[in-house]
Amino acid sequence: MASVRHSVPGSARKPLPGSRAVGAADPGERMEVTVVVHPKSRDEAEKQARTLIEARALGGISPEEERRARNNFHLVHDANPDDLDKVEQFARQHRLTVVEKSAARRSVVLSGTVKDFSEAFGVDLERYEYDGGTYRGRTGPVQIPSELKDVIAGVFGLDDRPQLKPHLRHRGARGNVQWHDSAAKSAVFTPLQLASLYGFPQGADGSGQCIGIIELGGGFRPQDLTEYFSKLGVHKPEVVAVSVDHGSNHPTGDGNGPDGEVMLDIEVAGAVAPKARIAVYFAPNTDRGFIDAVTSAIHDQTNRPSVISISWGSAEPGWTQQAMTALDEAFKAAAALGVTVCAAAGDNGSTDGVEDNASHVDFPASSSYVLGCGGTRVSAAGNAITEEVVWNELPNEGATGGGVSAIFDLPDWQKGLKATMTGGERVALRNRGVPDVAGDADPVTGYVVRVDGADTVIGGTSAVAPLWAGLLACINQLKGRSVGYINPVIYEHPEVFHDVQKGNNGAYSADLNWDACTGLGSPDGKALLAIL
Repeated sequence: MASVRHSVPGSARKPLPGSRAVGAADPGERMEVTVVVHPKSRDEAEKQARTLIEARALGGISPEEERRARNNFHLVHDANPDDLDKVEQFARQHRLTVVEKSAARRSVVLSGTVKDFSEAFGVDLERYEYDGGTYRGRTGPVQIPSELKDVIAGVFGLDDRPQLKPHLRHRGARGNVQWHDSAAKSAVFTPLQLASLYGFPQGADGSGQCIGIIELGGGFRPQDLTEYFSKLGVHKPEVVAVSVDHGSNHPTGDGNGPDGEVMLDIEVAGAVAPKARIAVYFAPNTDRGFIDAVTSAIHDQTNRPSVISISWGSAEPGWTQQAMTALDEAFKAAAALGVTVCAAAGDNGSTDGVEDNASHVDFPASSSYVLGCGGTRVSAAGNAITEEVVWNELPNEGATGGGVSAIFDLPDWQKGLKATMTGGERVALRNRGVPDVAGDADPVTGYVVRVDGADTVIGGTSAVAPLWAGLLACINQLKGRSVGYINPVIYEHPEVFHDVQKGNNGAYSADLNWDACTGLGSPDGKALLAIL
């Protein structure tokens, strides 16, 4: 008698808008899938995570207490070995091979053919065509046997559609960029000039820290990094490439493609924290690739990043619930383990690029365990900011993302806040508000970087996430410990930010203190150091 099957909650898929099925996927095509299982004890994992987060926020946890609490967290957060064995047994029954198992990442990677995966998970896999190419896709939910109903939390990789977009904007043509020593002489900035304008603490270079960067395509050329940091006059950081799901450091040679994202992230974070190790996690641009890259970075026992920068994302409606839940759980684990996750808030204003005449926010920035990074436009004279407004160059040059999540509940530290609409109405937050913080993102006042042999200027909230990551790595160095999940703390101290009160991102307007365009504002680095 066949086992009763159950749908994995939140796993249903629809075709990409504008795509069409063109036939069944090749049954002999080999592929890999990541199965994510539930924690050993969901309730206890939640309790231990809160304990660790609250203890750090109060600043009263000793190294020994921290070590003991982390061990306790792993005891309840990690996968039950029996659950991993059940997935492996299920895989063998369907001629699938176990490639990798991880209790900390709560995942089992399986390999097999399209035919065997289709039978194992009760799905029909087809090929789809769309403007950007083709993908292997499915519709409806993933099916699992009843004995795994309380074991499996998500199944990723059956569908390999592109999931995220890089949040960067180029300023005009590449090349012929004029570098200036002083921010006052130029409308564009080096990362060092912005660090100075934002009062980043002196005497810090990121020594002893590792910054993790998630990349879903493209790559870097060491020669470009050597030339860039030499021109900046700073130490070239140690940059290591980490392969996830067969992703690799693979420069395309197209400076307007994903190479621009990779180089922007490395050069901004590396300029601010040149003595930090930078671990770049390369993965395919799929929900599976992204989840595996994030969990690999959080639980990386070799590089041990204290800060993770993510400049990729997409609007909440484009995600399955199982993917958002798996990632939110991963970010919660990062918070519990003292790892700060910075994510770009998006570059398409309050719609986040969704053409339905409604407002949307970008994920993963909308997770409450992530520091959502919005964008501003900066003007400077001498070594001081003369004006900072919301970045909004729509329709052509983009605008900062921001708004109210349709998925995530209102966190305690945002209770009582209101979002100011562009018409002036102030609406009480009912769900998670995005972003939390901001920084220069307008490509008109963008960052001078080097990509594929040419100097260029790039903006976008993609630049803000690594800027904040570099700042927090320096603060971790000066504090002698990881400040970790800072969201609950910073909302109690709006005075450590440059409050941006001018401009809008479409539906939402800047206002006093927090707003749905620039969050609490851009950083005053020295003041932030004092309160963390």
